[in-house]
This record gives sequence, structure tokens and C-alpha cells, in this order.
Amino acid sequence: MSKKKEKKAPVVLEQIAILDFAAEAKCIAKVNDEVIFVQGAVAPGDIADLRILKSKKSFKQAQAINIQPLSKHRSEVACSHFGICGGCKWQHVSYESQTAFKAQQVKDNLTRIAKVKLPEFQPILGSEETYYYRNKLEFTFSCARWLTEDEIGKEDLGTMNALGFHVPGRFDKILPVDHCYLQPDPSNAIRNGVRDFADVNGISYYELKNQQEGALRNLIIRNTVTDEWMVTVQFAYATEDEIKLVMDYLKSTFPMITSLNYVVNQKGNDTFHDLEVVCYHGKPFMVETMEDLKFQIGPKSFFQTNAKQALKLYQLVRQYADLQGNEVVYDLYTGTGTIGLFLAKYASKVVGLEYVEMAVEDARINAELNGIKNAAFFAGDMKKVLTEEFIAIHGAPDVIITDPPRAGMDLDVVNQILAVKPKKIVYVSCNPATQARDLALLDVAYEVDVVHPVDMFPQTHHVENIVRLKLKHKE
Repeated sequence: MSKKKEKKAPVVLEQIAILDFAAEAKCIAKVNDEVIFVQGAVAPGDIADLRILKSKKSFKQAQAINIQPLSKHRSEVACSHFGICGGCKWQHVSYESQTAFKAQQVKDNLTRIAKVKLPEFQPILGSEETYYYRNKLEFTFSCARWLTEDEIGKEDLGTMNALGFHVPGRFDKILPVDHCYLQPDPSNAIRNGVRDFADVNGISYYELKNQQEGALRNLIIRNTVTDEWMVTVQFAYATEDEIKLVMDYLKSTFPMITSLNYVVNQKGNDTFHDLEVVCYHGKPFMVETMEDLKFQIGPKSFFQTNAKQALKLYQLVRQYADLQGNEVVYDLYTGTGTIGLFLAKYASKVVGLEYVEMAVEDARINAELNGIKNAAFFAGDMKKVLTEEFIAIHGAPDVIITDPPRAGMDLDVVNQILAVKPKKIVYVSCNPATQARDLALLDVAYEVDVVHPVDMFPQTHHVENIVRLKLKHKE
């Protein structure tokens, strides 16, 4: 009988200085000139022991333990769930340091990857609200909650039910959340109220592993700057009586909910775009306001999750587009058409393109809601829709706005832009690395004359960036 292989004890490097911030909310340390990417609540200036997680030829990855918090970049942590919940990994870093590193991250990516001529960067636009700025949170019910290190091995663990967020890297484990600092009140009261009501009434929580049991599956809370509230409950294997019990509780206890909905979802994932949403009380949508525009948001709609900062982002896009009223504007990867509609009254015509049919339907509804008649929206695979024939029908663009997903623009789209040569491109990106790659491709015809980072998500490492490009030579 072969002996079981003994597990090697992890390598721990003691008393290592943390040198700098790195991408993806990590930090950098060096030992014998070898780079170590460190995860955990550290900041440059701290000293920590590093438990090695992975060793590569050119670098190592490590978890910080036994941290001596010495960094001048540190800030007091607000949330009791910090360090376990993966939502706000930079709470321990001062906001001034967060924005400084995000601006540097944009500069590094554009300099090292794009390798194009760059202007002096505009100062990063920080967010006035660094907590309670999100307008949408999604919580998961689970009958198998995450156990803390102190609880592992104990017999009396109390309830195993949890309503909260997925622990990073674990689809099947949910961290119970008492207070989340991302969404304003009454978000916490609604979530905790549903949890307590379900526990008192013996309503079961979803079984994430076998996906065959449990009444309550998911809770989505959304709000607008004008204080409308939408709550959508996903049920899995609930009886009609259980659904009515929960929905009546929400209706009577939280009268500020203007749109109360539910979905029955027994699929293998939480997405419900292909399922019927039942409006139980109030309107089947909310209305968000930006300047003089109104945007209708349904349970399935996408909308920027930091609406106040999104307004400032759109205002900058409008400023850099510098429209004179006679331009044809193409809004690529338009989503629900927010930027395109925001620019419509300053342009002759707006043409929006988007992959997701449902988003385009929302864009058309919002155009009608605002009486905008010079904006048209089209759905389909961008590289297949944006053809010479399409451009011949709708007119060649004078200005292109592009706001692609993290993967950046499709190569075919870049090539089509180079073929039609609009006078200006305003490129909004949530990933400066792929944006830099695309700038390198566009460099054959365009020069960058504006770079303006924007922080949409305080307490996280994510950063948006606006770049304006102009034709190098008049055609």
C-alpha cells in the first residue's frame, strides 16, 4: 500500500518590505531581485510575512500575513467584512493614494503598451462619494455559509444560512453581510429584513452545490438619484404561498420600494434575461435622471452603477467630442444608449451599435421617452454590423464614441474605423491595458490629444479612462 504524500509546508518569507502598488489590487515586494506580487491588506511601506502561493520563473505570488501596518498610504477600514469580502479591496488605502495609483496605472499602460506620442494627462477625476455610491447590489442566498477560521472544527455553528456576497474564488460559499457600505439606506435594512423574515418563517435558502433545493435564491436592490427603489427577488423551489409571504412582507415593510418584482429561476445560473419577471407591486421600472434626460431602467436593464459619477463622465465625453451640431456621431458599444442620447441634441444624427438586443430595446425606449428623433440604435455583432454597406446607408461618422467591454475593440472594428477615418474618436475604457493596445493600432492615422482618467469605483482598483484621438492629417 503506497504511503500518502505529505503536504509540503508553505514557504514563508519573513519581514519583507512592501515597495509599491501593482495591478489588480496587489502590491509589489522584492527578495534577491525577484519580484513578488502580494495580495492581502498591505500598502507600500508596510512590513509583512509573505506566504508563497505560486512560483514562476520571473516572479512569485504571495499572501501577506502578520502585517505590520506602517504605510503612510493607509486609512482606517470602515467595513467589518473587509479582508474576507472581495468587494472593496482598497478600503485600507487612503482615497488620495487610490486615485494617485489609478492615474499612474493609466499612464503606465498607455506608455508601455501603446508606445504612442501622448499629451500631458488631465488630473484624475475623483468621486465625491467614496462610500454608498452604487445604485445596484446583488446578494445571494445560501444554506451553506462561509465559515471563519475560528468556526472551523467547532460543533455549535448556529445557522448555516447566509444572505450576502460570494467569497472570492468560491461559487458555493456565501459571506453573510450585516452592513455594506456600497449602497445607501435602506439597502441594508431591506436585505437584513428579508433575511430575518425568512429565518423566522422557516423559508429555505438555495443549495448552491446541488441546485435542486431551496426557496430563496437571489436578491437585487437598485435605486436612482431621485430615490426610487427597485427590489427583485429570485426564487428557486418556492411554493406560491412562500412567494406571496415574502413579497407581501417587502411591500408592507418598505413602502419606499417603487418597483417590486420577482422571478422564478431554476436554471444552473443566476441570469434571468430569458425568464419572465413578475411585477408584484408598483411600476415595472425606475426612472433615472441625468441633466434634462430620463432613463427608464427595468429589472433586466444595464445602467452605470455609479450614476452621479457617470454623469460627470458623460459630461467629459461631451466636452471632448466638441460637437458643433452638424456631425454624424457613431456610438459604438452603446449599451442602453446613455452616451449617445446624452450627445444627441448637440449632433445632427446619432447611430448607436450594441451586441445585446435587450440593451438596444432599452435605448430605443429611452430615445422615445425623451422625444429624441435623431438617434437610431442597432443590435448585432459589431464587426458584422459595422460594414461599408451600413455606413453607406446611415452616413459616414464625423465623430466616433466608443466604450467597449474590458476586452477592448474587435480588430475588425478598429480596421473599419481606420477605413472611414472620422475626424475625432472619443474612447472610453474600463481597461487601460486593452485601450492602450487599440491606441497602438489606431496610431497609423490618429494622434492622442487628451487623456483623462476617471474614478468610478472608489475602494477598488478599477479605473475608467477617456482618450480623445484626432486625425494626424486632413484627408
